[in-house]
Amino acid sequence: MPHPETTERPSAPTAPATMRAWRVTRTGEPEEVLELHEVPVPRPGPGEVLVRTRAVAVNFPDVLLARGQYQVRPEPPFIPGIELSGDVVEIGADAPGETDAPSRAGAAAPAFAVGDRVVGSQIGVLSEYAVVPAVAVHRAPEALDDEASAALTIAYQTAWFGLHRRAVLQAGEWLLVHAAAGGVGVAAVQLGVAAGARVIGVVGSDAKAAVARDAGAEVVLVRGRDDLVAAVKDATGGHGADVVFDPVGGAAYEASTKCIAFEGRIVVVGFAGGEIQAIRANHPLVKNYSVLGLHWALYQQQRPDLVAAAHAELERLAATGAIAPVVDVVPFADAPAAVQRLAGGATTGRIVVRVAG
Repeated sequence: MPHPETTERPSAPTAPATMRAWRVTRTGEPEEVLELHEVPVPRPGPGEVLVRTRAVAVNFPDVLLARGQYQVRPEPPFIPGIELSGDVVEIGADAPGETDAPSRAGAAAPAFAVGDRVVGSQIGVLSEYAVVPAVAVHRAPEALDDEASAALTIAYQTAWFGLHRRAVLQAGEWLLVHAAAGGVGVAAVQLGVAAGARVIGVVGSDAKAAVARDAGAEVVLVRGRDDLVAAVKDATGGHGADVVFDPVGGAAYEASTKCIAFEGRIVVVGFAGGEIQAIRANHPLVKNYSVLGLHWALYQQQRPDLVAAAHAELERLAATGAIAPVVDVVPFADAPAAVQRLAGGATTGRIVVRVAG
């Protein structure tokens, strides 16, 4: 998605004293507990930047935050939202110098200037301005507009680390992606194709199948209609899936263990299906496959150098057109309904809230 304005964007304005922010006032369903408030604009502390928010991608943790079910439980009222694109308007003390670069944990974050167009991840960004740790901020890809850029970080970083850092996906291998029409699923399909893998996507309905195909899936299976195990074995000539990318868990994981290839790798990304599977250690032993966990946020905390390197590769792939987030853009006023839609499980790609034009 080209964004011609990004190269000549004017300097960001000085932040006002107050801003509009959606806040969770009590725990419950997102549409019932999110309220629009006028609150003070935060100021960045050491190692932080203040960003004027242009767009916020909705993530399932936003649903869990509203319900009080996320591993981090802020005290209400609090601002949800964990992923944004925007412009730097203020830089806190001890900001990195122009030559600083991220390395292992504790190293300096990338340097920024006021007016830079950026993406970042931090709880509390569903608002007109947000403070984000500099280490969690990266320059937005010039090839993507504000809404697509907002949807890049979490989904594509998760897919990148799952496929390349954990599973070490190789060209020519068979990749099975569950929830292939969802935000992280589309990212995994696109990145798998970009790596030269042959991709099988699993979706929840016929209506979602086209999204997985458009992302590059060679074979698309509909959960509950197709015999997943038989279909994977048939598509691969009995070989099975070399890598399984599983953000669903439960029955999806169990089916994957029955069609995994010799020396295959199952990457456990999440449990969107609502059931956390029990992993029987004897089964990977007998069939000679690996089960790998992926918690991307730990890389941002412990290996920001790897996150920065992955972001650079994602920028390159976006510039070539190999990856492009699939987004459904909604206005700021509709944010509660957008989070509620994601909770219903019927969405495809990413829902993105446009905050500022």
